[in-house]
Amino acid sequence: MAAAHRCATSRRSRRRRALPLKRFFNTSGLKYKELGLKDKLPAMTEEEQYALLATDGMLVKRPLIITPKGILTGFREKEWAELLS
Repeated sequence: MAAAHRCATSRRSRRRRALPLKRFFNTSGLKYKELGLKDKLPAMTEEEQYALLATDGMLVKRPLIITPKGILTGFREKEWAELLS
């Protein structure tokens, strides 16, 4: 249940800020590569992608922060400094 709640929260936040869903995937991770998601994601519906993210935490790009000011995935120091200032 907690994973479904986190997924729903992420979905609402992402839509408010128009962040591409692919940005939530850990495209450098082994699991992403093992599943061949580079080729599969474009053909998947948004619902299928959310369901996939909810099944395995290794698919989620980290760190991930959701604030009223914005959403960041991965660590880019300048962007984090701007968001958290």
